Amino acid sequence: MNLVIVAFAQLMTAYFLVETNRQGLPVLQDINLYLLILSTVILTAAGYMINDYYDVKIDYINKPEEVIIGKGMKRRVAIFFHTVLNFTSIGIAWFVSPRIGVIFFISAFLLWLYSNSLKRLPFVGNFVVALLTGTAIWMIGYYYQQSELLVLTYAIFAFFINLIREIIKDIEDRQGDRLHGCRTLPIVIGFRNTKRVIFVIAIAFVCAILIVTFKINNISLFYYFGGLSFLFFLFMYKIYVADRKAHFTQLSILSKLLMLTGIISMGLL
Repeated sequence: MNLVIVAFAQLMTAYFLVETNRQGLPVLQDINLYLLILSTVILTAAGYMINDYYDVKIDYINKPEEVIIGKGMKRRVAIFFHTVLNFTSIGIAWFVSPRIGVIFFISAFLLWLYSNSLKRLPFVGNFVVALLTGTAIWMIGYYYQQSELLVLTYAIFAFFINLIREIIKDIEDRQGDRLHGCRTLPIVIGFRNTKRVIFVIAIAFVCAILIVTFKINNISLFYYFGGLSFLFFLFMYKIYVADRKAHFTQLSILSKLLMLTGIISMGLL
């Protein structure tokens, strides 16, 4: 599901915000767009694989029904496929553009570092994953050198929504994380203080979106984000009242809905 959302976000960004390539042709006729999306999906899949590799013991506690590595797939096979996927993704990206290839190489390294150590630290791992999610959208505008402010708006949107979602997942998974020595925010500063951090991030998110939206000065975008704010405030209220694992699982799903709703708003521009 997450891979589909990433591909859909990049495709929508190209179609609605970029529209044409550097030669003036419709961007959907540019093979490099599809190679870029394919490369992103492959890299994301590699990231999920290495994350599952390092989190086998934790996942047996938090979500035993979803464990694949060690059950359906041997650990050394997972490492082999992770390596192949990474090199394939970076190779495709380098073919599209060497500068894009460098971004993918750095992203692959950060995904490995996240799974190996950063995700066990408070906030740092959450920030890195959110940054890479925002980068996936920003990269479309960067490659085509068009509508970069508009694309940046949605990259910021993706960054903040995913930052909140990653912290919610840490709250949801705190039982298994605590047993295996992780020092995520809910474990280090506690459940209630972590909620306060989420609200501070939400305020920063609203301010950032308002600043960029006023700079763009598009009336349709004002109305859409105004309507979206009701869904966002409902989301924050549910965070406020949530106190069980099932609640945070629902919030994780709702954050994906927020992301999709935000992506669809590109059609207004």
